[in-house]
Amino acid sequence: MSNQAPNEARVIALRPASAPPRSPNAARVPVTAPGRAPQRPGQRPAAPAAKEPLWRDLVGDVLRRERLAQERTLKDVADAARISMPYLSELERGRKEASSEVLAAAAQALGLGLTDLLSLAHHELTRHTRTRPARGRTAPTARYDGMCLAA
Repeated sequence: MSNQAPNEARVIALRPASAPPRSPNAARVPVTAPGRAPQRPGQRPAAPAAKEPLWRDLVGDVLRRERLAQERTLKDVADAARISMPYLSELERGRKEASSEVLAAAAQALGLGLTDLLSLAHHELTRHTRTRPARGRTAPTARYDGMCLAA
């Protein structure tokens, strides 16, 4: 039997309450985030890398923009696509990854084909990536603006 009260959690310390004293001759190793080089004294921290957009965010933005452009409600489009209204809302907010069948149904409910929906999302992606400067490129390289989907 435990001697704890029924609704109290027992806390187990993962680290000792106080660190052991360091010797004055111990080498100081800078603590850095994984994958990041140590920072030298007096050096400014590097700017965080721009976050890549997620495909589900891009598709959700396109779905919402098309629905609002047609002045339709979530309920109207969800009923036409035969998916639940909360699920469509989560798709538009980029909270859920939809299957190709669900994306096709949502696109068709908006009067689009699946190809149209993915093409619009692709244009969003290229627009977003063109506004960011290329990192680590020294010479211009050949560009490919075609769509490439991988499973």
